[in-house]
Amino acid sequence: MTDARPVRPPRLRPGDRVAVVAPSGPIVAERLDRGLDVLRGWDLDPVAAPHARGGHPSLGHLAASDEERARDLQEAWCDPSVKAVFAARGGYGAQRMVDLLDWDALRAAAPKPLIGFSDVTVLHEAFAVRAGVSTLHGPAVAGEVFLKDDATRDHLRRTLFAPETVRTLVSPSARPLVPGRARGLTLGGCLTMLATELGTPRARPGAAGGLLLLEDVGEPPYRIDRSLTQLLRSGWLDGVAGIVLGSWARCGPYDRVREVLVDRLAGLGVPVAEEFGFGHGDSALTVPLGIPAELDATAGTLTFDVPATG
Repeated sequence: MTDARPVRPPRLRPGDRVAVVAPSGPIVAERLDRGLDVLRGWDLDPVAAPHARGGHPSLGHLAASDEERARDLQEAWCDPSVKAVFAARGGYGAQRMVDLLDWDALRAAAPKPLIGFSDVTVLHEAFAVRAGVSTLHGPAVAGEVFLKDDATRDHLRRTLFAPETVRTLVSPSARPLVPGRARGLTLGGCLTMLATELGTPRARPGAAGGLLLLEDVGEPPYRIDRSLTQLLRSGWLDGVAGIVLGSWARCGPYDRVREVLVDRLAGLGVPVAEEFGFGHGDSALTVPLGIPAELDATAGTLTFDVPATG
């Protein structure tokens, strides 16, 4: 990582117009409607992107064509009346459209919060590297955890409207896989997406100096091993300052997952916190990306130098 710090977007205020886009998989309309209602309950004015309710003409795992999904995100980000962009869900597809975006136009637009997780990791990385903007690894507004879990919604709401109240993240389940403290800029997200970004145009060259977030869903232990080994063999993890591990939902018994995590990560000799409470679990913290922070793996805390939004 370079010493350059991404620009923080402004915080949200009551009455702000926000956009909900579908950069990856298709949306269940009823869930999208419920998510929009939650945002209205926060006194926001949410609008669904033109193709958020659409579908791909032949590929059912995509919300719309690559060009349509890219256009929706581009227009939402570049619209000065839109103050934040929420992903409706993850799934798969962001890799197919990220290079269709006009990055000169995105850099020229005013920064705003981008919220999502899972497949949206591709966009978090791209906005950090290509646009120099910090983003939020947080729940999708048409996702089950956002719609069902009060704590998940409240933490995202406070991060957007009152970020000074969530400068320190604490997870009751967090514990040290490798004890210690470390400092750096936060980055990362879904392990599989980070591994598959290696070698692609303008990908981040490595995690050196950073506090790396990792989580995944539906990946058995051997595939978690494979992705971690790819990051290790490529040198991408060289110099990482610390690692924060989130949920591993539907990845098999956690003791088997943990064996892989210990085998692949403990040898790096840096602090590692596990079960930190972000990602695909039943409840999910919102974690700012691109913000300087201190990880105390022993205490299970992640403390940011500045609020996530300005």
